[in-house]
Amino acid sequence: MEHLLASMKIMGDDNIQRVQLKHRQALVDAFSLEKGMRILEIGCGQGDTTVVLADAVGEEGYVLAVDIADPDYGAPITLGEATSSIAASALGRRIDFKLETDFLDLPDESFDVAILSHSSWYFRNPAQLLAYFKKMRRMAKRICIAEWDVNFTRMAQRPHFAATAILALYSEFIANEGNIQHVFDSLQLQKMLEAAGWAVRQTAVIDASYLQDGAWEADYAKSIQPAFSGVPPRIQSLAASFYGMLEVEAADSLDSFVIIAE
Repeated sequence: MEHLLASMKIMGDDNIQRVQLKHRQALVDAFSLEKGMRILEIGCGQGDTTVVLADAVGEEGYVLAVDIADPDYGAPITLGEATSSIAASALGRRIDFKLETDFLDLPDESFDVAILSHSSWYFRNPAQLLAYFKKMRRMAKRICIAEWDVNFTRMAQRPHFAATAILALYSEFIANEGNIQHVFDSLQLQKMLEAAGWAVRQTAVIDASYLQDGAWEADYAKSIQPAFSGVPPRIQSLAASFYGMLEVEAADSLDSFVIIAE
């Protein structure tokens, strides 16, 4: 863990980063990667999962980390700042970051595993995600997906679910630059994978309730509540119902589901 934290020192609070890396490590463990593998990561963001992937594949492994966002995206640390810091670390030799890059524009290469870790909700257009799955089917032997599980099992996770719904409505009716564009659940993604030629081999649910994301999303959803005053009355009513679910003390994060297909 300490060497991973050192690779992400620019990200700030070690306590927050330690918790985040703990979950990324649990996800990568579920992916069952091996030393020496070539990994394609779609939607690498600031590299939280990327460093764990690079560590998992060892010195002989390789990670191509792709994100469509530009280097100035993100706060308080931008993608450019974070990925530059990782690239300069000991793990950086195993990673090739390609920001501001549409995966569909890249030439076909051969990879052992393709990874989408908490990045599917950034796709506003399901057709584009399906096209990604089809291209990855040509390029990788296996695909591993991790995403928030909206089928929450504990009431303390309900605020994160409600915030997710609010932010999806916000993207649709107010401003569409947010990090929740289209909420896919596990079954929807499995069907899309099958349509792209993949065969689902394994699914799992990984505990993520201890993460800070649930509280972060709930707080952000509360901050944008006034913006809903200009949406159609029926959407105002729906949003108000979800806002009512935020008025509880606890805000545990949703768990993550994992899908593995070949």
